[in-house]
Amino acid sequence: MSVAYVDTSAVAAIAFGEPNATVLAHRLRGFGRLHSSNLLEAELRAAFSREMVDFSAGPIAGIDWVLPDRPLTREFERVLTAGYLKGADLWHVATALYVATDPAQVTFVTLHGQQASVAETLGFKTLHGTKLQM
Repeated sequence: MSVAYVDTSAVAAIAFGEPNATVLAHRLRGFGRLHSSNLLEAELRAAFSREMVDFSAGPIAGIDWVLPDRPLTREFERVLTAGYLKGADLWHVATALYVATDPAQVTFVTLHGQQASVAETLGFKTLHGTKLQM
């Protein structure tokens, strides 16, 4: 079964119909399971509020929430050794590491170039930017 960890940037792009949203949504439907931190919901709700649009749960339907049962200290350190990321981007990559037994078996989906680069350094496959072109 193919598994992906989805960053907020990808879900927001779909929710707001940004360029490549249709292609991205199609590619996400190809995965057997989608995981994300529930931070995604907070970030997405904030984006809907900022844009003064009523929140729709549609874009997050079918995502399995990863709820760590311990601090992600080890994962934060591992991520920051691979490269610098801001707080929310760091949290998402660390959460993906937490859930991934083998990062090579998980695709990290993001529209943030630096986040994708760090995820690749950690061994994740990535789906981002130019990889969205059909």
